[in-house]
Order: sequence, then C-alpha cells, then structure tokens
Amino acid sequence: MNTFTDQYALVKRTREALFTYCESIPYEDYVHGLDEFSGASMHYLLTHVAYCYRYWIGVQGLQITEFKSAIHNENEIRLVFLEIDRLVERFINKYQNRYKVPLIVKIPFQDEREPRTPLYMFTHTITHEFHHKGQIVAIGRHLGHIPPVTDLRA
Repeated sequence: MNTFTDQYALVKRTREALFTYCESIPYEDYVHGLDEFSGASMHYLLTHVAYCYRYWIGVQGLQITEFKSAIHNENEIRLVFLEIDRLVERFINKYQNRYKVPLIVKIPFQDEREPRTPLYMFTHTITHEFHHKGQIVAIGRHLGHIPPVTDLRA
C-alpha cells in the first residue's frame, strides 16, 4: 500500500458515516435547499462532490469522459461513489511515484489550461469533499437532525 491509498481509505471511512447520516434524514429535508448555503441541499452537495472527483480525477487525470453512473436521485449516490472509488484507485495506480509531475489541465469555468500535479488534483478533491461534508452536516443540524461524529476516529 502507499500513502495515498491509505489516506483515501480514511476518506471513505468518514464518507460512510456521512452516508449513513444522510440516509437517516427524511427525504424532504435531504433535498431541501437552504438560503444560508446558496440554496444548496445535502443531496446537491454530495452530487457536487462527486462531479468534482469525476472532473479532476476522471477527466483531467485519467482522460475519461464517459461515466457509467448517473446521479438522478439520492439512491444513486452510493453507486456513484463506488465508481469514484474505482477512479481514485486507477488514478493512484497510474501516478504512483509520479505525483509531482505537472499535467496541463483545463481549469473549470475558464478557457485557460494550466499545470497541476496529480498530488494537487488528489488533494484538491479530498479537501473539497471534507469542506462540503462540513456543510452537509451543518445543513442537517440546521434542519434539526443532530449528526453523529463524522470526523476521523482512531
């Protein structure tokens, strides 16, 4: 195993706690957008995180443009993240020992292409997920659903 594989295993463990929490939330609250979060819902943020992984890891890192799973409802989130897990595994295997080699990538929502390393792309997607995990938990709490601890535990 390498450090990135080990690190991603920890990410998946915290994600599982978040999924379990989200699945306990009534559907109406799970898809309810809050103005305090620019209208985002828990479901929207999970979908957004999945699309970030697809873009940086799949499209930019692995040059994959077609994905198997669609995200239409809350039941598909776990399936999509299983696909994400496979993408990350392929990404880690492809860039093993080459994490600092810059790749020229298209920056989202811009016409520019800039160098980004696989280390950057891997780190960006993980920190992006944890940022939104915090928002998802905050939305749930705001709607009256006390979350479990979703942080890493020993």
